[in-house]
Amino acid sequence: MDDAARWRLIDEERQRLDNVLAALQPGQWELPTLCEDWDVRHVVAHLSAAGSTATPGWLVNMARSGFNTDRHNTRLLAGQLGRDFSETLARYRLARTRRIAPLGSSQGLLGEVLVHGQDIARPNNLALEPSAPAVREVAEFFAAKDFAVNSKGLVKGLALVALDNDFATGAGPEVRGSLLDLVMAMAGRREACPRLEGDGAAALAARIG
Repeated sequence: MDDAARWRLIDEERQRLDNVLAALQPGQWELPTLCEDWDVRHVVAHLSAAGSTATPGWLVNMARSGFNTDRHNTRLLAGQLGRDFSETLARYRLARTRRIAPLGSSQGLLGEVLVHGQDIARPNNLALEPSAPAVREVAEFFAAKDFAVNSKGLVKGLALVALDNDFATGAGPEVRGSLLDLVMAMAGRREACPRLEGDGAAALAARIG
């Protein structure tokens, strides 16, 4: 898949998430997510930062944060939260139209949008179903490279097999499940683990911790 095709997928997934966010009541912006210590507003602001910070600014902020990833994310997030949920949403919509990706990686940004959309939707029973091509692209990226998450390292020595797709990668004890659950597990989301099966499923859950 080329860069232009990935940006089309990013646009689609951003719009899907926008549709969910537009329907939230004010109090729902404070609901918890799969990201520890972040509510819905924080995750949305994080996505805005990811779509607004070009590589030079990203590197400068990382240096000013002492190369501490948590501090780096907190600094970027603070600039996107706004005063209330309406400003958070407005800034997300501004970022949606930009062609900026962390370290220039459209694959990484697609992974951010897809996974963080599920971080918001899954614990709060919100309907958000990403497209099959988007899930496949993120799965291939996560299995091949450690980027924002330690995805490749997390599944080293395991064979991942999607039950709803022809995706399969790796060698070793099998971990089987929907491709989206495999993606979420590669992103370190323990929430997906109970829906995975196979001889390697317990080992993957233990690695996620």
